[in-house]
Amino acid sequence: MTDQRWPWPAGAATGIGSLPGTDIAEAQRVVLGELPALPHLPELPARGPGADLIGRTGGLLVELPVELYAARWRIAPRPGKDLRRARDLMERDLDQLAEQAEEYAGPVKVQAAGPFTLAASLELPIGGRLLRDPGAVRDLAGSLGEGLRGHVAAVARRLPRASVLLQLDEPALPAVLAGRVPTESGFGTHRSVESGVATTLLRGVIEAAGAPTVVHCCAPDVPLALIRAAGAVGVALDLGLVTDLDPLGEAIDAGLGLLAGAAPTLPPPAGRAPTSAQVADRVRRLWDQLGFPRRRLAEQVVVTPACGLAGATPGYARAVLTACRDAGRRLSEE
Repeated sequence: MTDQRWPWPAGAATGIGSLPGTDIAEAQRVVLGELPALPHLPELPARGPGADLIGRTGGLLVELPVELYAARWRIAPRPGKDLRRARDLMERDLDQLAEQAEEYAGPVKVQAAGPFTLAASLELPIGGRLLRDPGAVRDLAGSLGEGLRGHVAAVARRLPRASVLLQLDEPALPAVLAGRVPTESGFGTHRSVESGVATTLLRGVIEAAGAPTVVHCCAPDVPLALIRAAGAVGVALDLGLVTDLDPLGEAIDAGLGLLAGAAPTLPPPAGRAPTSAQVADRVRRLWDQLGFPRRRLAEQVVVTPACGLAGATPGYARAVLTACRDAGRRLSEE
């Protein structure tokens, strides 16, 4: 194992993406203050349409405009006000990142929906999920890859001393592979996407983006082998949903980095955020169960909350990020 195997420093911690509130300047200050080794571009879905995961990513697509219709995002015949709003919000966020992190010289993470979660969420102009049309899914993946390449370049221009790490959010990927995505009627499901096809399309998006990529999937049946075969450098998952250690151990042994979701996104009944010791112990316990040497842990693992923090209070969200940061430092000192 070399010191430069993964695109983050040893002992790093980061957030999954979303935070509570509507003030991007404050959210960016929190992220840069609490996560200095691997900050991320905050997502604030409370700002409304265009700040949500699907609308935000839809704004990045090339030659596939999107619009809101009956509270759902769909492919539009031409660019309109909904697309302008999504792009304006992103520009505002990037400008705020550049203003606050102008001299930052480490890795910075940005997030977007992956191609299959996008295909399972966007609707065709004639109705129905885009997922039902294999040709449309291929076109969507191509458009997304091109859009992400431009997005990564835009971040790199604003932060010339930083390196960009891309996170693709794919919560729907297991359902897409298993044929569990419901049709609009609710009486059926869309046909499953073959693993080989999914691997090829996901690899194409990652290669087009041109940045080291982690895939985030908050589901109990994360397709780790597929994610690794697609060329991702890491996987982000909720440790509380890991039921079978063998696939995870195989992926880590093969060199896949792990963004370990070890802190709950909402307060427990007692109402207190976990301590850094508790978060570190949860990561350490999993690593020991997998049987890997402790010296690899801090290099290969990034400590994160279990998922996004949009549903938390600002105080709890900040406390969780602090606990993750300090847990990463604890693990790097062992």
